[in-house]
Amino acid sequence: MDPSRAFVKNVKRLIIKVGTAVVTRSDGRLALGRLGSLCEQVEELNSQGFEVILVTSGAVGLGRQKLRYRRLINSSLADLQKPQVDLDGKACAAVGQNSLMALYDSMFSQLDVTSAQLLVTDSDFRDKDFRKQLNETVISLLSLKVIPILNENDAISTRKAPYEDSSGIFWDNDSLAALLALELKADLLVLLSDVEGLYSGPPRDPQSKLIHTYINEVHQSEITFGDKSRVGRGGMTAKVKAAVNAANAGIPVVITSGYSPENIIKVLQGEHIGTLFHQDAHFWAPRKEVGARDMAVAAREGSRRLQALSSQERKKILLDVADALEENEKLITFENEADVAAAQQTGLEKSLVSRLALKPGKIRSLANSIRVLANMEDPIGRALKKTELADGLLLEKKTSPLGVLLIVFESRPDALVQIASLAIRSGNGLLLKGGKEAKRSNAILHKVITAAIPDSVGGRLIGLVTTREEIPDLLKLDDVIDLVIPRGSNKLVSQIKSSTKIPVLGHADGICHVYVDKSANMDVAKHIVLDAKVDYPAACNAMETLLLHKDLVHTGGLIELTTQLCTEGVTLYGGPRASKELNVPQADTFHHEYNAMACTVEIVDDVYAAVDHIHQHGSAHTDCIIAEDREVAEVFLCQVDSAAVFHNASTRFCDGARFGLGAEVGISTSRIHARGPVGVEGLLTTRWILRGSGQVVDGDKGVIYTHKDVPLDP
Repeated sequence: MDPSRAFVKNVKRLIIKVGTAVVTRSDGRLALGRLGSLCEQVEELNSQGFEVILVTSGAVGLGRQKLRYRRLINSSLADLQKPQVDLDGKACAAVGQNSLMALYDSMFSQLDVTSAQLLVTDSDFRDKDFRKQLNETVISLLSLKVIPILNENDAISTRKAPYEDSSGIFWDNDSLAALLALELKADLLVLLSDVEGLYSGPPRDPQSKLIHTYINEVHQSEITFGDKSRVGRGGMTAKVKAAVNAANAGIPVVITSGYSPENIIKVLQGEHIGTLFHQDAHFWAPRKEVGARDMAVAAREGSRRLQALSSQERKKILLDVADALEENEKLITFENEADVAAAQQTGLEKSLVSRLALKPGKIRSLANSIRVLANMEDPIGRALKKTELADGLLLEKKTSPLGVLLIVFESRPDALVQIASLAIRSGNGLLLKGGKEAKRSNAILHKVITAAIPDSVGGRLIGLVTTREEIPDLLKLDDVIDLVIPRGSNKLVSQIKSSTKIPVLGHADGICHVYVDKSANMDVAKHIVLDAKVDYPAACNAMETLLLHKDLVHTGGLIELTTQLCTEGVTLYGGPRASKELNVPQADTFHHEYNAMACTVEIVDDVYAAVDHIHQHGSAHTDCIIAEDREVAEVFLCQVDSAAVFHNASTRFCDGARFGLGAEVGISTSRIHARGPVGVEGLLTTRWILRGSGQVVDGDKGVIYTHKDVPLDP
């Protein structure tokens, strides 16, 4: 189903507004066929459990037709030769309403459906007790499977010019339908018209195009309305105004033709008919194609505008992004669920599906992480060092954004949120390329985030790369892009490193080890080993290899730990020694990242053997020792050459948020620039600022160097 029509899944109560042009033919007589089709659709929806409320026009037109006939047969020839005075609209409404309801009652009775008439006026809605009673009455009727039919009581309306006056709480049946949708908490409003929907110009103009989704920012100034409706009060102009008001209040609206016999049913089946008005419509606007260089240049320009803002202004952007994520949680969840369902249908590995899913509470957690990041000390322009080079010549070393980042990541849409927030906090422009399996999730997250960025910076600060074909072009832009961070498989990282001159930061594999020494407290070991493997097996900081001191074979520690893992559903593979001891299949290689409920177990002689094993087979990501012997622990901590090395703590702690960085753009196993979880500081470089008063070098005779350290400002 088109994401813009996904709201129909949650529709229970709907209001259908029937215009005069639908109820009557061009000669003013009743359009019996169209009314019959409408009643049949309402009956079908009623039988399916939908709560249907009708707002109908047509009484004035029917009354006028009846009264003209009555005047004709009661007039003499002399009377007919006199100038004819137009009939009183209120009288027409009084006569026509009776006929209109008799017709609805007759047609619904044939379908074994009961209907009820409710007439209202504009002034009624000024009374809150009336509104409460109206609500209670309608709910009571719906509970009895009765169809409430509402209309403005033009016969007693106090509006001075009912066909011209557009003041008051409502001013025609379109605005009445929108008002009732709010009062009665409808899930959908359908406005039936005599055309297929809203067109860019007059519907009869061959150049006019049907607008499938109305986006206020795009279409407000582009639409040219045709003539007013041949009957009724407002025509399409009134419908659009009512639809915009209802949609802004959170009620989806569809304008579609009442001439087609199944259009209401089709709308509720999610078919792409008519024109949709929705408060999230701006998120569905098609993205204009932008070239790789244009996208990168736009990100750099946005970065410079972002840096020019005050610290408080940058902080507010992050807080606005956090709020926007929570406000759009339902929409984001829907898109993510669609990605997950598609991934499962295509047989994607369970570990990747797990990474793809935004589980309940994840959006709130991400929003809170962004708020933590926003409230941290501003990282841009922070003085790291001050030196007096000579009298009156002050040198400062200050933090500065890198410029433009290109992040290529797989599976995890939450990574997009973390990366985008870190880029904003660090003042960097950003280009993002997510995996195709998360296409819909990434698209909606990108739109939500960029919509929260003020125009003074521009949403193009963060660009979303949508096709794999764009990556080679971006990797050539070493004059515009300053750093590439790949987050994904070893193959992905290797391909990117071999394809660009741009510096690359990241890690290929997450082969994390936990070594349990003979001095370990076994209760502590059980908790840590289980958490490191089971807490989130698909994470890059999950344990993939368990190393056990040889003495644990005899003390029972080996059996205790492995039995616990098996009980939790972990599949064990062994090295040459462990496979024989445990009678489990031998692992093909020690250099393997399972990303699932499986791990390798091996027995080693001591801490030095464990260190050698990690250096030979590990990925320099995160490794842990569990030991009570402090000297043994210090050997491990000092000698294991990994980005993160832990003592008596789960490898799962290796995470930007858990380290207090607010979020992370990735975990780096590089040894240059940044290592381990890369937060804001890893996305900064430095600049030198020199302030003088006219000094020159002059062969180093122009000044007397003092090179004196100056205290940083508190």
